[in-house]
Amino acid sequence: MQTSLLNTGQSSSTSSSGVVSGITDSPSELFTKLLVAQIKNQDPLEPTDPSQFVNQLTQLSQMESLQKLTAQTSANASMLQSMQVMALGAQVGSQVMVQSDKVVLGDGAVQGSFSLASGSSTTALVLTAADGSEHRVELGSRSPGEVAFSLDRATLGLAAGSYGVRVEAANSETPPVGIVGDIGSVKLSSAGNVVLNVANVGEILPAAITQFNGRQTTSSN
Repeated sequence: MQTSLLNTGQSSSTSSSGVVSGITDSPSELFTKLLVAQIKNQDPLEPTDPSQFVNQLTQLSQMESLQKLTAQTSANASMLQSMQVMALGAQVGSQVMVQSDKVVLGDGAVQGSFSLASGSSTTALVLTAADGSEHRVELGSRSPGEVAFSLDRATLGLAAGSYGVRVEAANSETPPVGIVGDIGSVKLSSAGNVVLNVANVGEILPAAITQFNGRQTTSSN
């Protein structure tokens, strides 16, 4: 005869019949109690095979090892996130280049760039407003390599706000667009992700940063 394990999540107690109810012991303590109860209640004429105890103990050990590994991995991930927040927090006020498919136009010009693998006879930036209307910024013929641009909404006759941005080239390339902006703040989202607020772009993940330009200094007379 063997005892059974009933886990109800309450305080533990063992009756004279050997039934354990309301478990709060650690897995190793619980296993020991169950093992003793099982030995006490086994049929003397048909004793339990000792190898079964060894197998149960091995399984318990493996389970505890996995639990410890999971807990350690979670703790390491939290520590790395905290370190990332602190490191990026020290960069608040620094200028960065961010890969983005949107740009926020406000006061002043927004700088950016993209890279062409081959030359393009006609190249343009296409800005898409929230209502779906598009505005093309013609950049003309461009050679292979980096293409810098500047977007000034006043010059372009556009309203302030967020726009989708993409490149259209004669060679059908669709290179990612980089937007320059200053890091305004760093925070942890409700999902546990590190999120940066970058001027001219908005909220981004750290992986979107392609270049750190440092803090920009302004000269005074």
